Amino acid sequence: MEQFESLLGRVGPRISRIHTNYREPISSRERLAICLRYLATGDSYTTIASSYRMGISTVADIVPDVSKAIWDSLVDEFLPVPKVADWHEIALGIQERWNFSNCVGAIDGKHVVIQAPHNSGSQYFNYKGTYSVVLLAVVDARYLFRVVDVGAFGRNSDGGTLAASTFGEALREESKLKTEGTKGQRTQRTKGPENTGNLKVKNTEDLRLENTRDLRLEDSGEPKAREHRNQGAREH
Repeated sequence: MEQFESLLGRVGPRISRIHTNYREPISSRERLAICLRYLATGDSYTTIASSYRMGISTVADIVPDVSKAIWDSLVDEFLPVPKVADWHEIALGIQERWNFSNCVGAIDGKHVVIQAPHNSGSQYFNYKGTYSVVLLAVVDARYLFRVVDVGAFGRNSDGGTLAASTFGEALREESKLKTEGTKGQRTQRTKGPENTGNLKVKNTEDLRLENTRDLRLEDSGEPKAREHRNQGAREH
């Protein structure tokens, strides 16, 4: 009961409804109880509606509305987005407990069986022959959830679900930023002087001259005079 009251204090303002002159709204306490019963028992909307003496459509509206309120109220405290320091801590825990290095989590998907929505075709039809949505989760060394993604189509593979998830998009974006940063650093390291004059260089890292005849001294005529003498000696 204490946990129920604590949860009600968190989500109550999000799920309460305005009192009007026409009718009393369903209290936030009753709305939360209906949602928790559905999540805990899996009873049908019809059974729950009969137990609380309300319409089936009313229960169908309450469950998703309260579920979203619970998520929004608790996600920042119990399932925050891991920071860089958190990933380092997770990797250290896996290394110490499982002797598996350079790992920041174990990832897997779970098919949650559902009744196929109308006009959904084969989107929710999975390889097991049932209709489902996918729960994708990343856990740390102590089996604690660190990242979750719920609601992907059952026909998607684990790789496809990861790629389409917010977590997968964040990984690609981070990889793209690091790749662009590395390219920028390489460009700055290999960038030569803006004006090389007659000094043609094929590769700025090893500075191999493409044509030695293009190397001429501007202030002294000695190299040119030596070249003319060599040409005259060959003619004779």
